[in-house]
Amino acid sequence: MKKGILLVNLGSPDSPEPKDVKKYLGEFLMDERVIDVPLWARTLLVKGIILNTRPKASAAAYKKIWWEEGSPLIVLSERLQKKVQKQIEIPVGLAMRYGSMSIHKGIQDLVAKGVEELLLIPLYPQFAMATTETIVVLADEIQKTHFPKLKIESLPAFYNNPEYIDVLSNSIKTHLNGKTFEHVLFSYHGVPERHIRKSDVTKTHCKIDGSCCITPSKAHEFCYKHQCLEVTRLVAEKLQFKEGAFSTSFQSRLGFDPWLQPYTDRTIERLGKQGIKNMAIVTPAFVSDCLETLEEIAMEGQEIFHEMGGNQFTTIPCLNDDDAWVALLAKWIANWA
Repeated sequence: MKKGILLVNLGSPDSPEPKDVKKYLGEFLMDERVIDVPLWARTLLVKGIILNTRPKASAAAYKKIWWEEGSPLIVLSERLQKKVQKQIEIPVGLAMRYGSMSIHKGIQDLVAKGVEELLLIPLYPQFAMATTETIVVLADEIQKTHFPKLKIESLPAFYNNPEYIDVLSNSIKTHLNGKTFEHVLFSYHGVPERHIRKSDVTKTHCKIDGSCCITPSKAHEFCYKHQCLEVTRLVAEKLQFKEGAFSTSFQSRLGFDPWLQPYTDRTIERLGKQGIKNMAIVTPAFVSDCLETLEEIAMEGQEIFHEMGGNQFTTIPCLNDDDAWVALLAKWIANWA
């Protein structure tokens, strides 16, 4: 059977103009695994409130980080796909969960090349309902409806893969460039606490009480918070960060429900108030830099830190199309193929 690969990332508006941002946000926020409330409530919230208030502000944020070539996330994902393709013989496609570069189109293009067996690679190190799960579920639905003869497998979360931790740690070390920072903050995209409980396969383990994430359990296979904390622990161990000189936080909350804490903006504020003058921040929930890393962290985060009296605020890039990351993906694909 002819094999193929489909890399899948989050997605982006076609342009930073409000009309395109509104279209993109509509698709993203109406996903039942992103805002997991009944359809009537989600429709009221998204179409009745958010899409009438948020697109202009979001468009302004996108305009701050937009490149001449287009959306940074799309451009960086395309660079990754092209580099990986150069290292392996089987076809490598690229798709986005939301936006014009749809998963349906990505699968269709590979099937047109004769692909009969597909490895789906969600470009997220950790499992989450709103990232990995929504990609896999949609791909399965598309396969059953449109490509019944196609066989699809998915790469599981690789947050604790020793080779991945090596690549991530080396990238962070390179960008720290031998400098000493008073604090290194690991910031991950936030999710509502209820997503953690919903993903608990044991239905009893996840209490989000500070102990369940470090108590061994089958639930950890699908526990986003545990997987984030493990990345921080493994990288800090690898780079020999001193206890107290690093921490974990979560960014990008929406609405009034409890989200994973501590929040990144408040953590940056607290560090500044505590007298930390130079800090570095890394965002290991993403493999490609995007709005959340380039605007929310590198711009807004830095502004908060400076307002609180901080001095040097260093943002560590995502892996993007780092050669070692490309080589690792190519190795995983070769092992599968």
